[in-house]
Amino acid sequence: MSAPSASFSITMQVELADPHGIGAITTAVGDAGGVVTALDVVESRGDALVVDMACNAFDEGHAERLTAAVEAVDGAHVRAMSDRTMLLHLGGKLEIASRVPLQTRDDLSMAYTPGVGRVSMAIAKDPSAVRKFTIKCNTVAVVTDGTAVLGLGNIGPEAAMPVMEGKALLFKRFAGVDAWPICLATQDTDEIVRIVECIAPGFGGINLEDIAAPRCFEVEERLRAKLDIPVFHDDQHGTAVVVFAALTNALRVVGKQMKDVRVVVLGIGAAGVAVTKLLLAEGVGDVVTLNRRGVLAESTPSLDEPRRWIATHTNREGRVGGIAEAVDAADVLIGVSGPNLVTEEHLAKLGKDAIVFALANPTPEVDSEIARRYAAVVATGRSDEPNQINNVLVFPGFFRGLLNVGAKKVTEEMKLEAGRALAAVVTEEELSPAYIIPTVFNPAVAPAVSSAVERVARSSMG
Repeated sequence: MSAPSASFSITMQVELADPHGIGAITTAVGDAGGVVTALDVVESRGDALVVDMACNAFDEGHAERLTAAVEAVDGAHVRAMSDRTMLLHLGGKLEIASRVPLQTRDDLSMAYTPGVGRVSMAIAKDPSAVRKFTIKCNTVAVVTDGTAVLGLGNIGPEAAMPVMEGKALLFKRFAGVDAWPICLATQDTDEIVRIVECIAPGFGGINLEDIAAPRCFEVEERLRAKLDIPVFHDDQHGTAVVVFAALTNALRVVGKQMKDVRVVVLGIGAAGVAVTKLLLAEGVGDVVTLNRRGVLAESTPSLDEPRRWIATHTNREGRVGGIAEAVDAADVLIGVSGPNLVTEEHLAKLGKDAIVFALANPTPEVDSEIARRYAAVVATGRSDEPNQINNVLVFPGFFRGLLNVGAKKVTEEMKLEAGRALAAVVTEEELSPAYIIPTVFNPAVAPAVSSAVERVARSSMG
């Protein structure tokens, strides 16, 4: 059973016949497995007391059971129950705000016609001036086709909108970047590439998001070749950078070197491919990768080009078989696959002072409590566990750096330097098995990543 969390947060308005009944209803919530997070009196009368009680549940069914438990308390009546997460999303999470005043005729004449024509002509004469005089210098398109949204799968562009809005919210909150969701009603690779190519003049960067593999590989490759602005598929590269940073620090904890370890990557989709490539670029000792059919090797049939490359550049010992054969004496297990694929028997085969990153979300490859019995360091993708591997540690600062210098492309060295900078945010005094990666609200994170990206970008631009 998952722990109660704010993602399933509700507010019950409860009328109590006895003003002393508050203790009874909070106890009822606790006995039913919920957590009361706030309680406010909204109405007090001689014959009754009305309170708003906020509670965390672990799923929608649990929220209904909490409501029923409160309703069953003598003298208590639940007038209404509202889902706080759904209410937060009402009307969307974004808006357009003006950066200039528009209060007088002079303001109108300068911001729009006729004055704006002068600015347009300046850009027509020198197209590079668009970064100076428009929002292009600080704007990113968050582009999806809705085919691989979170752990929900192919749910379509409309259902992807709340996630893309959330992504834009994170861009703004953590790095001051203005981002906008672009949800496409097509899953045709040629159409996606053409649409993004056509809208690119209005943006300083493209963040591809939740596009299923293998389409995501081709879309990114073709757009990078066509556009003069950076293209970054966060599910690949954001994940790879934060995993690299976390692994760097986890190896510091256990006293091992990247060049000496063997890493098993379970799940060779978009994230798995990018993680493997970045670790190889850093000189990891060896990587063994697995898909549903088992260990990837040069002899594995029916692999697309990205996975064929992975099969050719990994598995130096020529291992065959499944998870059990791959993890035997391995130093690191990184799961970017699906829930409950790793057993205690698998974990028992890992080498001494092993590291386990079980990153499938919301249900990881193996329960973290079980993993800690066999591994010296454990990380997950969950916010209610230590060592959360979260892409928000990377993409806001990464794009901040790209936009600050007007970079035209993303390079492997940028990703490596961003990972090193992120790892360095955790000091020697802070480093521990339970703290190998900074929290998302650490104010040093985005500036550190941004500075690293800027430094590499400036050196490559001469």
